[in-house]
Amino acid sequence: MKNILRIACLATAMTAALPLPAQEPGQALSLEEAIAVTLTDNPAMKAAAYEERAAQQQRRAAIGLRMPQINLTGAYAYMAKDIGFDFNNLKGPAKDLTGKILGSGLIDPTLIPTIQGLLNPMMNADWFLTLQDQSFGFVGGEVTVPIWMGGKINAANRAARLNERTATEQGNQTRNALISELVERYFGLALAQQVVAVRQQVVDGVRRHLEDARALEKNGMIAQSERLYVEFKMAEAERELHNAQLQVETISSALSNTLGRENDWQPVTAMFIIGQIEELAYYKELAEMRNPLLSQVSLKRQLAEENVRAQRSAFLPQVVAMGGGSFYNYQVAGFVPRWAVGVGVNIKLFDGLNREYQYSAARQTVRRVGELQNKASQDISVLVEKLYNQMINYRNQITSIDASLSFAEEYLRMKEAAFREGMSSSSDLIDAELNLAGVRTERLQAAYNFDLVLAQLLEAAGISDEFPAYSRRSDARVILFDEK
Repeated sequence: MKNILRIACLATAMTAALPLPAQEPGQALSLEEAIAVTLTDNPAMKAAAYEERAAQQQRRAAIGLRMPQINLTGAYAYMAKDIGFDFNNLKGPAKDLTGKILGSGLIDPTLIPTIQGLLNPMMNADWFLTLQDQSFGFVGGEVTVPIWMGGKINAANRAARLNERTATEQGNQTRNALISELVERYFGLALAQQVVAVRQQVVDGVRRHLEDARALEKNGMIAQSERLYVEFKMAEAERELHNAQLQVETISSALSNTLGRENDWQPVTAMFIIGQIEELAYYKELAEMRNPLLSQVSLKRQLAEENVRAQRSAFLPQVVAMGGGSFYNYQVAGFVPRWAVGVGVNIKLFDGLNREYQYSAARQTVRRVGELQNKASQDISVLVEKLYNQMINYRNQITSIDASLSFAEEYLRMKEAAFREGMSSSSDLIDAELNLAGVRTERLQAAYNFDLVLAQLLEAAGISDEFPAYSRRSDARVILFDEK
């Protein structure tokens, strides 16, 4: 029976050295394909694209401030009465004067009836001279052309261009953040799937140990405590396998969320480390030039300066050219002109010190954004240094773990040889196998941490798109569970 136990344990040890079992069927996806899908289908990228388009339209709208403003207008009015002069109060004096002239004897009496016949209709008429009928209307147009607005239009156009650039930088920031998020979840799923395979191997191996231990205990070959120890390891292995499976489901859903597509994804790009890394100064210099957050802060400072110019324009005169005319008139008096052109000047003399305070507030905003820009630059520099040191640390960890891996493999071989000679128990062999699996998993975790921090470092430096190129470097070293 001892030979049976030794053979079973040896088979378990050999199983741990075999390649990992195939993963569940799924959609094979390389890292570069995943990046392309994310940058196309992720809702955050679509939202950023809409934001950029909106900023472009706002910039084009600002150009319209320089253009003539043309309006078509029309109006109809009905007044209480006609506009004119009333001479009816002169009828009496006029009639008296006419009677005196006719009765003076200067006019031939035979002509008086004829003259009276001619004057009577005039005297009976309404002596109201109408200048404008009480109802009238017109259709016309007017044109206004800004000549000088104190620099406000120029400031508005520059601000619109800065807003467009800000939207572009916001899109770059979203893009870089999504690539870092994708690396975290893509390699996280790859790591979790390998851990599941490892845990499954452990469960299968311990289960065989448990079956043999129960048979040996029944025949009195081993003590009850040794069988109980194997049962304890079996329960522990099953619990860790279940947790690993749940982790795969969680990370798979997170990856689908980042990609913007639902599927059962199967990562095919392996985790890696880089042998030769550029100096820290290289990444700091890139961050100063290309970090989207620093670019946005710089643009906000320029926007604040444009706001100062816009507020200063309120102190200057505004000059516009204007003209207008009517195309159709209804009962409009003929003495009203049909067109007019001119130039208007507006100079604001006093507005309750509103302009002064607005201008002062704009200048304070420039100073505030300047301080924020300095702080952001320092924060990004510290972040880059922190990420760089973490990356180097994880790379050094893998070197240390490789030494531990060699020891764990040799220790397992020693335990197998001792077990075959009857000088080691099955529990010692199980512990050696679990130790080797743990070291291999720790090595994968260190590689995952290296890749994640590398992605974050490239994000801080503003070059996240170069992450796939790092994986193709000649000194890039693939890290797998059962390979050095």
